[in-house]
Amino acid sequence: MMIRNAKRRAALLAVAGAAILGIGLSGCAGGGGGNDSSSSEGRTLRVWAGSQTPIEANFNPFSPSVLHAALGPIYEPLFFYNKTADDAPAPMLGESFEYNEDGTVITVKLKDGVKWSDGEDFSAADAAFTFNYEPNHRDGLVSAEAPDDTTLVLTYSSPQYTNEFQILGTTWILPEHIWKDVKDYSTFTDEDPVGTGPYVVDKVTDASYTVVANENFRDKGVPAIKKVQYIGIDANQSAQDLLTAGKLDWTGMFVPNPDSVTDKGIISMINTPQDPTVLYTCSNADLGCTGPQTDVAVRQALNVAIDRGTIKEKAFVGLTGDISPAVTLMPRDAKWLADPANETSPQSPDAAAAGEILEAAGYTKGGDGFYGKDGAPIELSLISVDGWTDYNDAAKLIAEEAAEAGIKVTASTVQWQEFSDARQTGQYQLIMGGVIGTSVADPFQIYKDWFTGESTSQVGQEVPTGRWNFSRYDNPVVNEAVAAAAATNDEAVKKEAYAKVQTEIVRDLPYIPLVINATQTFYNSKDFTGWPTEDDLYAFPPAWGSVAAGYILQHLEPVK
Repeated sequence: MMIRNAKRRAALLAVAGAAILGIGLSGCAGGGGGNDSSSSEGRTLRVWAGSQTPIEANFNPFSPSVLHAALGPIYEPLFFYNKTADDAPAPMLGESFEYNEDGTVITVKLKDGVKWSDGEDFSAADAAFTFNYEPNHRDGLVSAEAPDDTTLVLTYSSPQYTNEFQILGTTWILPEHIWKDVKDYSTFTDEDPVGTGPYVVDKVTDASYTVVANENFRDKGVPAIKKVQYIGIDANQSAQDLLTAGKLDWTGMFVPNPDSVTDKGIISMINTPQDPTVLYTCSNADLGCTGPQTDVAVRQALNVAIDRGTIKEKAFVGLTGDISPAVTLMPRDAKWLADPANETSPQSPDAAAAGEILEAAGYTKGGDGFYGKDGAPIELSLISVDGWTDYNDAAKLIAEEAAEAGIKVTASTVQWQEFSDARQTGQYQLIMGGVIGTSVADPFQIYKDWFTGESTSQVGQEVPTGRWNFSRYDNPVVNEAVAAAAATNDEAVKKEAYAKVQTEIVRDLPYIPLVINATQTFYNSKDFTGWPTEDDLYAFPPAWGSVAAGYILQHLEPVK
């Protein structure tokens, strides 16, 4: 069997914590002091992946509040897809896979001799159980079968070429002997998870949690880092202070002055801009969204009122990239962009154009300088997570820029849990948020997970597990075009489908594009080796990267 050149997307969720009180730092970081033991192998790697405090033990991979160590270090998919390169997927639990002639059947050859962390044997029966498990039984799955211990056969009702990454690269394989007794996966906290990854849970406190090497891991001598501590921190600045002081070894976060962290020769930094930063809008009144932003004219006016150039320089200190309203990563995705006019969102504000859009839609400007209709002013609430300083600054700038165009926007900050609940249930107007970028030069996964009706729900209900359509956008033209793209391996057919999607979303703006966000990763290159670098970018480097974080941990070694 041969592994096909794959489509991939690394799912990530960057979250910030609440308070730094009571952190029990075990040992001292790079170059700063004592270790956990006299041997370098005993050195604990300290990570901030973004964890709210108090930390709650939740390693359920289906939970929106799952702790980061669950996704890669503990649970694994079948293959690893590198978000940063156009490479074939790397085997994890799978060895190889192939499609049948029409793309409706995927046959996966699994590794032999793998064990779960509790010592039980892993087999194809576990993989078949996983795909048949309720939240994974999707995309027209007809059956998941295990004809023998090392063969998994997935049969679908339609071709699955474009869904390859989601199926093989983001489905967390579960132990049947544990999960068969889990009746409600949505409330299960999985405090003592059993996985196939390189780590197992050691201890969870309010302020941090630790994982230690899985003695039953399939690769001898891996992981070389025997203990990893994930620390809960309240905000970017607190994390930056610990990083600068040598109390953290690995984190992905925004630092406006990275030289202040790297100038001591202990911490190194790599920037890999990948993911869109946008304004989520609860856009769909038919699904229960309320507020002026449900009017497409208001979203269009706000879109042209924003000064992206100023936001890029003042909020993100020039580290971000320009964004496309078609949500294509340029120039990487150039062949999929139907209209060159949509290569980049407007970088300069146009208050006059915003006014023309609103007036054409029946809005009039009042004596206070703000637009309204039928006696009701346009008043929008914009929230961002407290402590996400770059997003907080961007939100303030957007409020100021909107006011110049006669649109009243009030920016405020909320705690992480309030942010998460608001976007999951659709009970908000505007949110500063991120979009999970795709891992190959193909925007399919964004279009499917963020813009289709199957990826959302009625306001008051959480979006489906593994989907991200927080805007509640549901457009039949987009739904049909995404389905057409999913069912083909023909590039011309996909281009035609994507052109339809782009026409709709550029007009409707359920997510108002802002920038391609900087993705800065800071890592201790003095005490640990094996990190992804610009010369060897074998994985997406942030500590919060789903799947990738576990893959990176398998490559790290302590400096002796």
